[in-house]
Amino acid sequence: MSLPYDASNPGVSAAKERESFQAGQALVRLIERGIRPRDIITRKSLENAYTLVLALGGSTNAILHLMAIANEAAVEWSLADFDRLGDRVPHLADLKPGGRFVMYDLHKVGGTPAVLKALLEAGLLHGDCVTVTGKTIAENLASVDSIFKRRQEVVRPLDKPLHPTGHLVVLHGNLAPEGAVAKVAGLKKHTMTGPARVFDGEESCFAAIERRGIKPGDVVVIRGEGPIGGPGMREMLAVTAALVGQGLGEGIGLITDGRFSGGTHGLVVGHVAPEAWVGGPIAFVKDGDSVTIDADAKRLSLDVDDAELARRRQGWQKPAIRVQRGVLAKYARTVGSASQGAVTG
Repeated sequence: MSLPYDASNPGVSAAKERESFQAGQALVRLIERGIRPRDIITRKSLENAYTLVLALGGSTNAILHLMAIANEAAVEWSLADFDRLGDRVPHLADLKPGGRFVMYDLHKVGGTPAVLKALLEAGLLHGDCVTVTGKTIAENLASVDSIFKRRQEVVRPLDKPLHPTGHLVVLHGNLAPEGAVAKVAGLKKHTMTGPARVFDGEESCFAAIERRGIKPGDVVVIRGEGPIGGPGMREMLAVTAALVGQGLGEGIGLITDGRFSGGTHGLVVGHVAPEAWVGGPIAFVKDGDSVTIDADAKRLSLDVDDAELARRRQGWQKPAIRVQRGVLAKYARTVGSASQGAVTG
């Protein structure tokens, strides 16, 4: 849905200025030819999009956004599709926050089209998908050299990937019956079990971090930040940045029904669903409970039995939304689960 090179051209460059003009031209051509978004956004093109996300080590937000796009385009898609692709697409790009390079470095060695060409030649893309140029992926890339045809260190060879499977993992378990998402790019440790440190909202967690109240081995639980609870599903960037600043980036776990920035690093799990505001299991975690994050086994578990969870649910009442007027109130009344893309009805 964007022109070639759009994703990797530097924001402050003549190329970015040119592409803004070219985008308008492309839109007019698409209208003239009767090509609509639902002609472009298909099951195969969503697979292409997520394949590039996996190869480049992209953000957990990609899962949320692609779910919402699939919903709007009326394409059948589920969290299982992300896992299916993650099992076959390697993580290749050594990009920050887990790696050494930044997007400008990728731009200098060929940009996203050069990576797409390599993936196409490896049989990992559907080359027949139409794009906003009016041409197919394969036609767009016909004159583009593969990223592997030049000397560079930004993107690893397919036979020597950073990780042989995807860096984004969909977790399930009694803490996330509908699913949750973890990013394991650049992490040495993919599993941990520790005592829960529970916070209702990002601000109370940040205050505890400022007091040096989080210790190595803790599993931080931030709830009430989901699509309804936020409302709006805020990024927990301030919290994760502060934890990294205190040297706890890989020493603790963090789970939330909110989400994360692409700059987040560490064993963090977001998009926990159902969210706390609708009575998801994350609402019933208590300080000191044992919580297990196992990205290898794709499990997120509260280590208490079903009977105890049922006891904690007794008497629970859904709280009133935090915002009673305006667009956020309307959003909170109509938005659905993160597991479905946090789309409004």
